[in-house]
Amino acid sequence: MSTPAALATPRFNSLGQFLRELYRRSKILTTTGWIHIVLLAGMLVAAPFDSRLVLGINPWIKPIKFAISITTYVWTVAWFLEYLRLPRGVKGIISWGISISMLVEIVCIAAQAARGTTSHYNVSTPLDSSIFSIMGIMIALNSVLALALLICFFTGRYDVPSPYLWGIRSGLVIFLMASGIGGMMIARGSHSVGVSDGGPGLPIVNWSTKGGDLRAAHFLGLHALQVLAIVAFLISGRRNWTIRQKTACVLALSGAYALLIALLYLQAIHGLPIMRV
Repeated sequence: MSTPAALATPRFNSLGQFLRELYRRSKILTTTGWIHIVLLAGMLVAAPFDSRLVLGINPWIKPIKFAISITTYVWTVAWFLEYLRLPRGVKGIISWGISISMLVEIVCIAAQAARGTTSHYNVSTPLDSSIFSIMGIMIALNSVLALALLICFFTGRYDVPSPYLWGIRSGLVIFLMASGIGGMMIARGSHSVGVSDGGPGLPIVNWSTKGGDLRAAHFLGLHALQVLAIVAFLISGRRNWTIRQKTACVLALSGAYALLIALLYLQAIHGLPIMRV
């Protein structure tokens, strides 16, 4: 592993410089993110003119949230791939696999929104069941590729200092745990516990205010990928700490984040809302 020079994240004077660097790291994943942003813009335009409700909210709210989340995810993976000394073909497989799975996912969610129905857990007709099955296959594919990334960051060659590396590793571990919570929701056919899906919820996220909602732990777990990497990068830059101190701090914060996810999961599975309104 390289020395502190491996922190190797350039300083950017503008958003344009950052986006050009992102594109250099992975053209495939960066382009996938831009496609989602274009879809996001279209859905933001369509939403105010759609008076329909799906589970009590505008049908475009869900695909809008997914478009934002997926863009963040694919650009994060694009950033991380630069640190792995893998053959170009292997990086290509990971990039194309994640890109295809995420593009199919957003198309399915948006198509169901356009039809005025739910995308997840919807098996009410053969078409709905087929769409949901396709989504499940895509998420499974993405999870396998995320696991491959985790294995590479544990066993492969990389160009990252130890504290930052542990932030990436921890984020990937928690991301996969959150994917497991997603699998549980699929098995249950619902994200709510103790109440039906679609009841009163918190603004924007719409997490239930009447019963348990597994989406809170799922969401925060998925975005550990960004949170812990950013925190670890900032800690890695501290000049007055030793490598051991920085690594210990990153691991402690990662453990605290994982504990928060576990507490949110236990709260939800017992039918308790994050906030009762």
